[in-house]
Amino acid sequence: MQRAVLARELSETVSVLVVANPVFGLDFAAVAEIHDRILAARNAGAAVLLVSEDLDELLELSDRMVVIFDGRIVHETVTAAADIAVIGPCMAGHDATDVKGAAIAAVHA
Repeated sequence: MQRAVLARELSETVSVLVVANPVFGLDFAAVAEIHDRILAARNAGAAVLLVSEDLDELLELSDRMVVIFDGRIVHETVTAAADIAVIGPCMAGHDATDVKGAAIAAVHA
């Protein structure tokens, strides 16, 4: 069903694409196809808002990441500079400054 909906939505050129958990529960072939379609839309100039709990998916498909927890932005970064040691805990509700401080303290310990 997800593949059919995305195929329908991308059958014409889009300027904005909003997708939430687009590959949840799908097989590997379907995941690859949907990821390719999302990237193709982005590469064709569409603005893509991807909402996902899958950090690997976000790292693969995103140019920029914003982590929202409990209704507030807790972390923002360009994906090229993303640090999963910070992003993961932020996705679980930990404050980014606390996470960064703990990571720095661990390095210097």
